[in-house]
Amino acid sequence: MGSISMKHWTIAGLIAACCLWSSSARAGQSAVTCDRECLRGKVTQLLYAFVKHDVKSLPVADTLRVTEDAVEKPLAKVGLISTVTRLRGFRQDIIDERAGVAGADVVVEETGAPVLLVVRLKVVADRITEIELVATRSRAEGLIFNIDGLSAPSAAMNYAPRPSQLPTRDEAIKAALKYPEGLSAAKTFAAVGAPFAPDAYRYENGQVMAGPECKFAPGCQNISTQSLAIFERLGEPQTRVVAVDERMGIVWLRMAWGARERGGDQLTVWESFKVYDGQIHAVEAFMRILPLEKRNGGWQ
Repeated sequence: MGSISMKHWTIAGLIAACCLWSSSARAGQSAVTCDRECLRGKVTQLLYAFVKHDVKSLPVADTLRVTEDAVEKPLAKVGLISTVTRLRGFRQDIIDERAGVAGADVVVEETGAPVLLVVRLKVVADRITEIELVATRSRAEGLIFNIDGLSAPSAAMNYAPRPSQLPTRDEAIKAALKYPEGLSAAKTFAAVGAPFAPDAYRYENGQVMAGPECKFAPGCQNISTQSLAIFERLGEPQTRVVAVDERMGIVWLRMAWGARERGGDQLTVWESFKVYDGQIHAVEAFMRILPLEKRNGGWQ
């Protein structure tokens, strides 16, 4: 009888353990990290909330933190809520599933006037916990403002590499960080071994600033060897890795440097690097002049 009772107890224990595991699995599934489409959808929700001038239905956490142009404020006080009237055709997403971060460079309108908008969201347990927004409305705010170059996202940045072509997360970051290293050296990107493809290009606020089609300055057709002497007086940029889209091979950096004078303003640039087959194929940036004290945007 003792052995039979022990057998029954063991079976009962196994059944109880299985039930407990099943319950835990279901609970775990309900708390699964927001996947790629979920993260993209959160950006879409935010953008349409701006157009509708109503953010009350957004799935935000109680701990939500928001900055607009590097100024921290409550979500309800964000100026874009009342000013955005339309979304244009340009939107470049950067989706970092591992970090729960979704970002986008977007062109919106404020009563017909185009605005270059950078959006970054952090999502935890299906709730938005962080919103970072930077808007550029003119050449005076961004140094460059070429709306005609931003009619649609580029084919190069949206090429989907095969898994065999993609770098690891660390390899992609290492390649992208050669860019600020080159700017700090103020010589050429080739001098620091930046792995640019022969036909690599760079856009800044819609303007071609390097690559085969560049007409900005002599030598700008080759991004690897173009002169970086203009950066010599600016020193090392403050650089933050914002996100890594491991599926698309995109690294998103936020760089800030270039005070035009002591106590002056700061050029802040959001640079997206397309990395695959061991090379950087494209660099696309939205940039904005911000006060020097806002160089890190209030985020670490």
